[in-house]
Amino acid sequence: MASSSDPWVKEYNEASRLADDISTMIADRVSLPQSGPEIMRHTSAIRRKITILGTRLDSLESLLTRIPPKSITDKEMHKRQDMLSNLKSKAKQMATSFNMSNFANREDLLGQSKKADDMSRVAGLDNQGIVGLQRQIMKEQDEGLEKLEETVLSTKHIALAVNEELTLHTRLIDDLEDHVDVTNSRLQRVQKRLAILNKRTKGGCSCMCLLLSVVAVVILVVIAWLLVKYL
Repeated sequence: MASSSDPWVKEYNEASRLADDISTMIADRVSLPQSGPEIMRHTSAIRRKITILGTRLDSLESLLTRIPPKSITDKEMHKRQDMLSNLKSKAKQMATSFNMSNFANREDLLGQSKKADDMSRVAGLDNQGIVGLQRQIMKEQDEGLEKLEETVLSTKHIALAVNEELTLHTRLIDDLEDHVDVTNSRLQRVQKRLAILNKRTKGGCSCMCLLLSVVAVVILVVIAWLLVKYL
């Protein structure tokens, strides 16, 4: 059994604790609101730790390849390889759940040259150097998060401006509909008045015709009476 003071074992234990910490954060993420700055910060922290875990896994693989021959048994070597493989699978699974395809599939997408390049970044570093590299990565990710936050705020302001513009247009449309309703009501009242006036006009015309007819009949009767009387 390898001692806990072994550099590889010590590095593995730290990486394993980091993986457990990430799993706990992923479980806690379910209780957070589905949108908003809180879950964005929490998700960013998870992504950052997954990236750090990837760096530690590269360091573990590099340390494993630099172990002097016969310093550990073949059985111990195979055990460490299995432990590293299991931890890498767990890290890939967590990265895939956050769509970190560059982490989960970097060996498949970029080939062994990328893997060798990642290993070369930590090959000459001790634990203090690896911590410094991790801090640099965290700083870069924090800067990226700040830029993302600025973009989100800018997008939010644009969305608010668009919303105000839409609200204004909605009010204008509502006012226009009110004016149309009022105009339509007035038009209907005018049409009713015209219909009443038309009926009255027709009625007045009928009375006038009747009166003229009576007058004509009276005149005819008078003429007939005069003719009879004087003839």
